Amino acid sequence: MFSGLWQMQSQEKHDSHREKIKELKTAFFTQELNLDKNKAQKFWPIYNEYESNLHELRKREHRDLPNLECITENEAEDMLEEYVAIEKQDYVLKEKLFKDLREIMSAQEIINLHKLEDEFHKKLIKEYRARKEREKQEEE
Repeated sequence: MFSGLWQMQSQEKHDSHREKIKELKTAFFTQELNLDKNKAQKFWPIYNEYESNLHELRKREHRDLPNLECITENEAEDMLEEYVAIEKQDYVLKEKLFKDLREIMSAQEIINLHKLEDEFHKKLIKEYRARKEREKQEEE
C-alpha cells in the first residue's frame, strides 16, 4: 500500500517538474524567438504536438530494459529493430516539425529554434547539477 502511495507521489512530483520545465521553455522560446501574439498562437500548437509525440517516442525508447544476460539473441535483435524504428520516427517527427514551422517562420528562425533547444537543455542540466550540489552541501 505504501509503495503505491509513494509511486503516486513520485509521479505527481514528476508531472509537476515536467509542467514547470514546460513553462520555463515556453517563456524562454517566446522571448528568444520574439514571438508576437499572432505568431505564438500558430507556433505553440505545432511545437506542443511535436513535443508530445517526441515524449511518447522517448518513453518507448527508455522503457525498462530486461537483464541483458537473460535475453535471447532474438529478443536482442527485436530490441535493436525497435530502436531503429524509433530513430526513424524521430527523424519523421523533426522533418514534420520543420515543414509545419516553415509555413509561419523563416528557415533562419527555425535554425535558431534548433539552437535554442540545445541551449535550453544545457541550462536545464546546469541548473539540475547546481541544485544537486547545493543539496549535497546542505546534507554535510
